[in-house]
Amino acid sequence: MAYLRGLSQDYAITLITYEKDEDRADSARMAAARAECEALGIRWLPQRFRPHPKVIAPALSMSRMIWLVRREVQAQNIQLIHARSYIPAAVAMAVSRMTGAPFIFDMRALWPEELITAGRLRRGSVLHRRIVAAERICLRRAAGVVSLTHAAAEHLRRIYPEELKDQRLVVIPTCADLDRFVPAASPPARRVIGCLGTMLSGWFRVDWLRAFLEAGLRRDPTLEIELTTRDDPGRLREVLGPVLAERLVIAPARPDEVPAVLQGQFASVMFFTDGLGKLGSSPTRMGETLGCGLPVVANEGVGDVARIIREHRVGILVRSAAPQDMESAWVDLEALLTDPGLAARCRSAAEAVFSLSAGTDSYQRLYADILGGRPPDVAKDYQECAG
Repeated sequence: MAYLRGLSQDYAITLITYEKDEDRADSARMAAARAECEALGIRWLPQRFRPHPKVIAPALSMSRMIWLVRREVQAQNIQLIHARSYIPAAVAMAVSRMTGAPFIFDMRALWPEELITAGRLRRGSVLHRRIVAAERICLRRAAGVVSLTHAAAEHLRRIYPEELKDQRLVVIPTCADLDRFVPAASPPARRVIGCLGTMLSGWFRVDWLRAFLEAGLRRDPTLEIELTTRDDPGRLREVLGPVLAERLVIAPARPDEVPAVLQGQFASVMFFTDGLGKLGSSPTRMGETLGCGLPVVANEGVGDVARIIREHRVGILVRSAAPQDMESAWVDLEALLTDPGLAARCRSAAEAVFSLSAGTDSYQRLYADILGGRPPDVAKDYQECAG
């Protein structure tokens, strides 16, 4: 939605989304989203996301998505389909062949590798081969490809040199709304370390988080810990172990509440599994954290995270979950926090890398290029369908 707010000023947009039951049940948020779309001139068609039965439900959803996108392309004279992630891209490719409307493959991350890393897909299996085949075809037939990270773009060019030889391949990181994520007016009164987002996904290193927080409590028994997540609190406490269980504050937060949560902390922790599965990851939480003037504690091998931390000196990279490495990380973090220019440097890095306006501009340029170089000020004559 953050991108669409800007893009809707120059393009007429039809938005198709699949919403989980718990989100659909929040009638106030659904009504607010619908009202915002109407105010922006966005035609929003929310659909119900059905995860079960496991094979049948996704197949039915995909079939309906193809029918729905094709209907909208034909009825609304849509000139461009913007598909976010792999299943929408497969749908967009099918509709593109039916209607001739070009599509953008907005990859987000390297989904097959993420599934393997999380233990949800076996490399070399029939399903894996089919997903990779679809990935290859989408990369070749898309009018443009968007990657979240330079690391993933370089990897894709190595393994798909023919498919990407003449392809538009643009890197647009997950951007943050830096008008909302701003530094606190004054330093927080309490000493709070935080972690934001899903931690029980299968690709978050909960064992590293446990080791890091335990090392922090050994150094400072008064340390407060806030985990802002929709994960089950009981299960998360169990996974993090008895030493931390009673010291954790675990609670979800609405999107409009997240800036205030971050502003009450002094740093945010994000440990992800590394390897091919995370080359394409651009953690939203990193841009939001830096926007609030806070440093991040992270690990190597996750998209462009390590490069950003090193280039801008806005965080700590932890080597391993070993106690000595966690102790060393805390020593480095405490030294970094004494730097009077840290908050300004974090904010500057967020503006340089994760700016929403820069990301929106990149999408506008890509749209205009695909639509024949038409500048945004006349692009209202054209339709876009975001799937």
